[in-house]
Amino acid sequence: MSADQPAVQAPRSAPHDHLGLILGIERVLDVHARQAVRAEFLFDSKSPLVVCVEFLVEGGPRVLWRIGRDLLQQGLYSMSGLGDVQMWPSPLEDRATVWLQLASGDMAALFELPVAPLAEWLGHTYELVPAGRELAGIDWDVATADLLRAYGTPSD
Repeated sequence: MSADQPAVQAPRSAPHDHLGLILGIERVLDVHARQAVRAEFLFDSKSPLVVCVEFLVEGGPRVLWRIGRDLLQQGLYSMSGLGDVQMWPSPLEDRATVWLQLASGDMAALFELPVAPLAEWLGHTYELVPAGRELAGIDWDVATADLLRAYGTPSD
């Protein structure tokens, strides 16, 4: 990541059960070319298994991805994810960064993110909703009935 680019901006204001983080990251285009990207992370305690990440390129479209919170956490320390979303620590000892690869169809994008602010922010999300407690507040009878109704299956 370039030294002159700020890695973190103040979290955007959010309700108490939401946590936001804005990072300046880079998209790796090839060995010698990178593109500055703004990534806005949003955690909603009502949907604690996922983190919404919106990627914004100046003059370009906004792209929204939903990424597993545990995948992001594990990716800070080791290879994480399969298929469309993968994350792993940078092998370069002089850089405290991680690589995030997103793929869709025959397209893929590789991003470099700073570890420290992402790790700190993820820590706050686990304070809001601890690991293993993500599904504790779900009323399974209501959720099942809603799913059955959505798919047109009559319920008792």
